[in-house]
Amino acid sequence: MRESGMLLHITSLPEQGGIGTLGRAAYEFVDFLKQAGMSIWQVLPVGPTGYGESPYQSASTFAGNPLLIDMKLLEKEGILPENSFSPLPDSDQTDFDAVREQKNVLLRKAFAHSFSEKKMNAFLKDHPWAEDYAFFMALKGHFGGESWMKWPQEIRIRKESVLAKYKEDLKEEIHYHVFVQQLFFKQWDALKKYANKKGIKLFGDMPIYVAEDSADAWTNPDIFQFDKDCRPLKVAGVPPDYFAVDGQLWGNPLYKWNTLTRRKYSWWIKRLNAMGRLFDMLRVDHFIGFANYYSIPYGAENARKGEWVKSPGESFFTVVKEEVKGMEIIAEDLGEVNDRVKKLLKFCGYPGMKVLTFGFDGDETNPHFPDNYKENFVAYTGTHDNDTVLGWWSKASEEAKEFAMETLDFDEEDDISLCFIKGVLASPAKTALTDFM
Repeated sequence: MRESGMLLHITSLPEQGGIGTLGRAAYEFVDFLKQAGMSIWQVLPVGPTGYGESPYQSASTFAGNPLLIDMKLLEKEGILPENSFSPLPDSDQTDFDAVREQKNVLLRKAFAHSFSEKKMNAFLKDHPWAEDYAFFMALKGHFGGESWMKWPQEIRIRKESVLAKYKEDLKEEIHYHVFVQQLFFKQWDALKKYANKKGIKLFGDMPIYVAEDSADAWTNPDIFQFDKDCRPLKVAGVPPDYFAVDGQLWGNPLYKWNTLTRRKYSWWIKRLNAMGRLFDMLRVDHFIGFANYYSIPYGAENARKGEWVKSPGESFFTVVKEEVKGMEIIAEDLGEVNDRVKKLLKFCGYPGMKVLTFGFDGDETNPHFPDNYKENFVAYTGTHDNDTVLGWWSKASEEAKEFAMETLDFDEEDDISLCFIKGVLASPAKTALTDFM
């Protein structure tokens, strides 16, 4: 069955309060997709944002972003006292500092007004990861927001007696962070139920790596390439190419795949099943890393001196296919796709990605040229990682523009964005997504 949809992150919704939320505008967007005859809403990762407000550098791969919680819904449900919320001034851009400052005040007010230990325990039973996450966030607050890499050694390396002391001392703060996650998941579950009832699937995005400064890394140091003091030995990135002469130094800790393999990938299975509760479809970012990953010495200034190392590949996805049910997985296979990656994609059978704005550099052998699309692909006008169609058009060479106009049958007086939308919708790919980023 052919499907179409849109890529629009929740923060971009036109909601009062300075940022898009899980409130009114999200439900209206679901209605819009339904009316447009579409069936997919793709979003970026919905975890707490990290450095540069990036959802790809999150404090937790399991948790939800508190900034997405809708305050008007909390008032309506009596979780937040009436008339507590006053929208921030309208703006074309999100002032994350102002939004965070206001929401922190309101969420603590909601906590004082509505916290229930009984409800917290019920939530923790269904979301067991939340206790470690809440403890991590409470500690992070206690240590002035510093990365756990800068915490005192005894707590950084998780000395049991010290953990027990801090858990008791920070009990109230731990409860607060669990409470915030309760609110997020209550609103998320309601939106997902509404979308699914309307025939709309929620399509999520999962980074392959976790952030160094995350609850995931701190609570599971044995599955990452850390030394005995919990310092990274090697980190992630990609090698130099035409676009980046120094490569890309991401800095995420790399997995200790031999340990994960011995444990039958249990941490990964928990992670993927948690994603399955949030989403109907999931884009696995940097799928290439499951075939082979680029390893860079910790402390390197750039990514030039890294090396490619083999990942478990088929062994990992054999277990995934057995243990993760009911979720469509899409492979983000953009980048250096060698024979090992192609073999793994074929083994998994997951759809790969094609990006139409990539398709007109070079000639018809370009893998993103629309005549090379097959059914088992997800075709995009563009993604969050690249420019909009109009942005691409403004910078494209005359040769690329001519190639696009000839292929998609339009001229410069036409609506360029609409022509590219028609191009992906008309392709053989079974799934087509337009980009509103």
